[in-house]
Amino acid sequence: MSLRIGYGAGSVATGAFGTVPGLMLLPYLTDTLAVPALLAGAIVLLPKAWDVVLNPVAGRISDRTVDPRGPRRPWLLRAGLALGVCFAVLFAGPDLGSRAFDAAWVLVAFLACATAYAFFQVPYVAMPAEITDSYAERTRLMTWRVAILAFTILLAGASAPAIRDAIGGRDGYRVMGLVMAAIIVTGALLAYRGTRGARIGEVAPGPGSLRDQLRLVAAARDFRLLLVTFVVQALATGCMLAGVDYLAGDVLERDGASTILFVCFVGPALLLTPAWAALGQRIGKKRGYLASSLVLATGAALAVLAGHAPSAVVFAAVGLVGVGYAGVQVFPMAMLPDAAAVDARRTGSSRVGVYTGVWTAGETLGLALGPGLFAVVLALGSYRSSDSGDVVQPDSAVTAITLGFSVLPAVLVLASLWWLRGYALDEREVDLVDA
Repeated sequence: MSLRIGYGAGSVATGAFGTVPGLMLLPYLTDTLAVPALLAGAIVLLPKAWDVVLNPVAGRISDRTVDPRGPRRPWLLRAGLALGVCFAVLFAGPDLGSRAFDAAWVLVAFLACATAYAFFQVPYVAMPAEITDSYAERTRLMTWRVAILAFTILLAGASAPAIRDAIGGRDGYRVMGLVMAAIIVTGALLAYRGTRGARIGEVAPGPGSLRDQLRLVAAARDFRLLLVTFVVQALATGCMLAGVDYLAGDVLERDGASTILFVCFVGPALLLTPAWAALGQRIGKKRGYLASSLVLATGAALAVLAGHAPSAVVFAAVGLVGVGYAGVQVFPMAMLPDAAAVDARRTGSSRVGVYTGVWTAGETLGLALGPGLFAVVLALGSYRSSDSGDVVQPDSAVTAITLGFSVLPAVLVLASLWWLRGYALDEREVDLVDA
């Protein structure tokens, strides 16, 4: 139990970093720094695109790390501390009255954040395949991880806008950045300490170059199908996350709506993550993943009522999204180490780091493209950027915000199920290989 909690504590760092930039960086650029929507979308996307290249490299490096603490844990400490520092810098740019300088500061700082995050996230995600050989135990590990992740998303997603709004202006963002940086460092330290008793993988890294390893991983059909499903859903989640602030301010026009939306989104995940895990034990991970995806898509589609129905209806729809979100985090993250472990047992060579590097690269790409895609939707709707956030938006922008938050993510989630249907690994096959 202590190991499950210790491992799950790493989600305090990943949850804070995964949530706050996706929620606040695009509005920070468009509504505080007055950066045009398309340029702001590019600034959010480019560092994440770098991560797509870097993540497999980080996985390969962690596979080959020789340390008494194991190949993964040293990176939790090193990269976790670096990530906290870089995150504080991200929102701490001096106010020199230059839009070009402001945009460049955010781009460079976010690039540094993305680099540190790659060397934390990839080793962290690789650990379950080495901690245990059990199909069911991996689900229990992921249950704790997702529960802590949901709590962190709730904490960071609700408190970050509240801190910003309480102080106001760029100073509000600066203080918020310091608080979130402290949360990230806390998560990294807890994960490092909490996994000190974890089993260390004994399988030697696979031979060949990184390109050879990537080619072999790409040929693993079940992994490939699972990855595409997860990436497309990450794209949908990224769209919704980027749209929260805009939906609250420009569509619902209600004070504190950002915080309420986040509570509605994450609250169900805190309560229902164990329920999804229990359901998965009865019907299998794939069926559980399918069911939770359909719930998420339904909730997202219902959010199209924003601006026409009472706010309570929109909050309820987002709550349904939260119910599904818990499952679409638990199941794929429990299925990933199954695919990596099956490959390791069959070949005798560990490519766990490469697998998780490719996985986190895909997740990063999806979450980065989400805000980028939402920024394109804003531009198509003629969204007006400003340095105060008080501009009245045209009806076309309000419609674009609503569709980008609701219909677009729902369609993406439903489309992702085309790939999930071909996934074939089940408990019997995993346990046979592990045996």
